[in-house]
Amino acid sequence: MSTTTPSPAARPLRRDAELNRRRVLDAARAVFATRGLAASLDDVARHAGLGVGTVYRRFPDKDALVEALFEERIRELVDLADRAAAEVDPWDAVVSFLTGACERMAADRGLRDAVLCAEHGRSGLTLARAELGPRLQELVRRARCAGRLRPDVETSDLVVLLKSVHVLDVGEAWRRQLAIALDGLCTARRHPTPLPGTALSEDALQAALSSSRALSGTPGTG
Repeated sequence: MSTTTPSPAARPLRRDAELNRRRVLDAARAVFATRGLAASLDDVARHAGLGVGTVYRRFPDKDALVEALFEERIRELVDLADRAAAEVDPWDAVVSFLTGACERMAADRGLRDAVLCAEHGRSGLTLARAELGPRLQELVRRARCAGRLRPDVETSDLVVLLKSVHVLDVGEAWRRQLAIALDGLCTARRHPTPLPGTALSEDALQAALSSSRALSGTPGTG
């Protein structure tokens, strides 16, 4: 029985294909981290220094690329929720998860979009998000039952909170917004929590708003 041995000339093509796939993934990680999932495959191709046709040969659409990049990252958030659930104090569990999730999302806007937006991502991302939801529900349930979390807070409020503290990508400004939000979620504080960092100046706020509009493609009001 004869076997067909790939010709030597074919092997470099396979290596080149894998190298191109790696270049696409690395470029997508960089582009999505700074611009979010609103970035296009054309943007990824330019960053990778490849033709857009090469990108489409590796990934037929943006969903496939998002899936390859972010399923593992979202599962890291699932693991984070599991570790938070091990906290003895249910309130500490909520704080631990929110802080850890915000830290990861602050470093990667694409991850933020992948977690919070159902528009992109197929089976893997959908499954990962589905696994994260029940874990957040349990964190909320425990903290409410312990009287540490406001009884009217729902899991969806935490999801909105994760998005809202990152509306503006300004260094560590999210930590200040998270501290404000946590004081609002907690049932009892003897004193307001000291806020980390300093409030944005008017100039810094306007610059951040302009940058946010530019990244999202939203026109300004002026």
